Order: sequence, then C-alpha cells, then structure tokens
Amino acid sequence: MQSKAMALKNKVQSIVVTTMWRKNAFLVSSSRTFATGYDDNRILKSPSSLVSLDFPDVWNYSSSTNCTESSTHKLASDHTARVIDGKQVSEEIISNVATEVTRMKKTIGEVPGLGVILVGERKDSLTYVRNKITACEEAGIKFKLAEFSDNCTEDEVCDAIMRFNADPSFHGILVQLPLPQHLNEEKILNVVKLEKDVDGFHPVNMGNLAMRGREPLFVPCTPKGCVELLIRYGVEIMGKKAVVIGRSNIVGLPASLLLQRHHATVTIVTALTPNPEEITRDADILISGVGVPNMVRGSWVKPGAVVVDVGTYPIEDKSCEQGYRLIGDVCYEEASRVASLITPVPGGVGPMTVAMLLYNTLESATRKYNFV
Repeated sequence: MQSKAMALKNKVQSIVVTTMWRKNAFLVSSSRTFATGYDDNRILKSPSSLVSLDFPDVWNYSSSTNCTESSTHKLASDHTARVIDGKQVSEEIISNVATEVTRMKKTIGEVPGLGVILVGERKDSLTYVRNKITACEEAGIKFKLAEFSDNCTEDEVCDAIMRFNADPSFHGILVQLPLPQHLNEEKILNVVKLEKDVDGFHPVNMGNLAMRGREPLFVPCTPKGCVELLIRYGVEIMGKKAVVIGRSNIVGLPASLLLQRHHATVTIVTALTPNPEEITRDADILISGVGVPNMVRGSWVKPGAVVVDVGTYPIEDKSCEQGYRLIGDVCYEEASRVASLITPVPGGVGPMTVAMLLYNTLESATRKYNFV
C-alpha cells in the first residue's frame, strides 16, 4: 500500500515538474522574442511590460564528481571595443517621441508637460537641465523650470512641487539631484505625486520594480537607458552575470533590480566590498555608477565583457565651452582594449537618461488621456 502511494506521489511530482519545465521554456522563449523581435512602431525596444518577463524559477542542478577547468580567452592586444553610441540612440528615441507628441496634439489637442526643480548652481546640474530643456523643445514637450538659490528652504521647494502636482498641464515632475546638504532629499521627493514621478524614485515605483508580478508606473531613467542600450546592441541579458558597482537610489539599486527583472544574475559591489576587481572580472555585463574617476581599470574587466559607464566626474578644462569636461568611472583607454562593447563618457548613458525622461513624460500623458 505504501509503495503504491509512493509511486503515485512520484508520478504527480513528475507531471508537475514536466509542466513547469514546459511553461518555463515557453516563457523564456517568449521573453527572448519580446526583447529582440520588437514591433518597429514602438519607441523603445525593451519590453513595455516588466510582468511579461516573469516566469517561475525552476532550479535544475546536475551533480557530478568530475569537473573541467575552462580556459580564459585572451583578446588580442590590438583589440578595440565597439563603442555604444548613446547619443545616436537617444536622438532616434527623441525623434520617435516627437512624432507621438505631434500625433497627440493633432488628435486631442494636448501635449505632455514636464516641470523641473533646480536648486543651486552646480555646473553639472546646470548642464543636465540645459540638455533637458533642449530635448523637450525638440520633442514638442511643454517645459517649465522652477529655480532656487543654494540657501532656499525645504518649504519653498515643496511648494513649487505642489504647484506642479496641482497643474493638470504637467504630467511629469523632476527634482534635479543632488540637492544641497541642508535639504531633506527624501522628504522633497515624497511630495511628488506618484503618477507624475517620471524619475521613478517614489518608494511605490521602486517597490513595484523590485517585486515580481508588479509593474512600476515609471522605471528610473538612467537604469532604463542602460538596459535599452544593451537590448539595442544585441546584448543577451538573460542568464548572464551582471555586476553593478554602486548602490545609490538613483543608479545602482534600480539598475540591479531592473537587470534581475531581465533574469541576469546580479552582484552589487559597494565601497566596503573587499577585492572588487575579482568580482568584476567575472561579469559578462559591468555597470558602474559611483562617480569615482578611472576607478575601473582594464584589469577589472573580463575579456569580451560589456561595460556601461554611468559615472560622471567633472575635470576643469578651459579649452571646453563649459570650462570643464566629464570623465567616467571606467578608464576608457584600458577597458576598451578588453571589453567587447563599451559606453563613452560623455556620449554614452547621459543622453539616454534624457531620452528616457522624455519617454516617461510621454507615457504619463498617454496614461492620463487614455491616448492610444
């Protein structure tokens, strides 16, 4: 009797495992098709729904007493990585956004609106805001800037955000970060209405990004831009080892969450991580966003890896129009001799952040007006 019960139990388990495997295989196939076989009419090539990427984890380990040592393939010394041109991709996306904005205006007489809060006169923040204004003008998006001095109060900033919250012609609100130290960043960002949080930093948006089966209203712009570049350059994310250097709320944390939603195996390197170069050398995809110039050397990069440099650090240079130039976390000259693909600084992730901001603002307006 007991043997019959055991046999029945094994049979049921076999059916369940087989069903799960088939479902898993189907969803993996569907996910890959979604990521690469996109509709040309869509603005972005990345999936429009993160839930569409979800499928159940099926752990399938095979044990063996024998193992073989794999050799590390060394690239030729004259190798140069292919450059990921974020500027070109961002221009394509902004052009597509502009087309949709024009169609929205002709169809329903409305255009997306973006309100931006700028506190202080940091050179890099001024440059970023200037770029956003230019991009909004190109795309036909309404733009309004609320500027404050370095010594402004939290109440002044919060009042400006609340005015944008109440104005139905503004569908997105962005607080340019970082803020001066005397201002409570968390308190200020929490004032932004969830449905206008086009930066994706609201705790609800971040929480929904972290949880499978949940859909954030907005994904933070910089990580979203990084993944869009990977997809457009044909980089396989699913099943790959990804290392994210830094765990900031702006880049590191959401980048790691988004990569996990795309089924990468993700490791985060922090300032307290011992021997970080040993971890990064194992990465198929390496994303760094800590703002430490040239921290990531060529020896940190696995041969053939994809390197995405989010870090920006201003270096005084009187020959440049702004009086300074930007360099990244990655020592570009060294890493480009090892990596297969690499983003430059500037011209890599930066323009994509702006493009994703415009895309999120368009999405917000589309959602409000039920515009199809």
